[in-house]
Amino acid sequence: MIQAVIDAVRKVAQQEIMPRYLKVAHQRKTDGSIFTEADLAAQTALVSALRHIRDYPVLGEEMAPEQQEALWHTGEDGLWCIDPIDGTSNFFNGLPYFAVSVALMRGGRSVLGVVYDPVADEMFWAEQGKGAYLNGVPLPIKEQAPDFHHAMAAIDYKRLEPDLAQKLVALRPFSSQRNFGASTLEWCYVAAGRFNLYLHGGQKLWDYAAGSLILAEAGGSMCTLSEDDFWAGNLWQRSVIAALNPGLFDSWKAWIRAHQ
Repeated sequence: MIQAVIDAVRKVAQQEIMPRYLKVAHQRKTDGSIFTEADLAAQTALVSALRHIRDYPVLGEEMAPEQQEALWHTGEDGLWCIDPIDGTSNFFNGLPYFAVSVALMRGGRSVLGVVYDPVADEMFWAEQGKGAYLNGVPLPIKEQAPDFHHAMAAIDYKRLEPDLAQKLVALRPFSSQRNFGASTLEWCYVAAGRFNLYLHGGQKLWDYAAGSLILAEAGGSMCTLSEDDFWAGNLWQRSVIAALNPGLFDSWKAWIRAHQ
């Protein structure tokens, strides 16, 4: 099944997304976020392709919240969760950092995840219990920083509480920080070892469904700002504290929670 999903994701990116790169108009949703014709076309194509692979319900980012909620409750035995273009603002503005994300979930947990960056042609994937890969190479692909002072952190400041955000800026317990605006790829970059630390104030299901499995299968650890069990708490607005190195994760979690 994993190869069929990889092939479907690559095909949708080639046929529906990249031909529209830098050439598509945008609209804004009620929450102010951008969506484009490419998002809708890719979602439609993915729904068709995935249901052909395995006929489970498909929950997509570009669906109405009421529809998403209903699909979640009907997908206990199997549910596809997709983000047709994560990083739509980047896509629209010509920034080459966006991805297609697909996860298969059972019993409320991810069992298969695929994240594809069509600009870099980087395909990340994982299956539960079978490891994580980038273009066939096992993750991670880079050695980890030994401590905070050498760590590269991926942090989304705008979704953090102001007090924590200010402490992170003022105290900066890491070497350097980045945020490129595509959560699904950030998870994969942590799994690959490109980022050493990860912090996000609140993600939707499609932001973390595939990436969290890829990081877990690469050997990483994750929790939320308030729960040690990452899968506890609000399904639709879940915070993230994560790292690949277990010791670094423990230190990162302790630092964040001590400064909230």
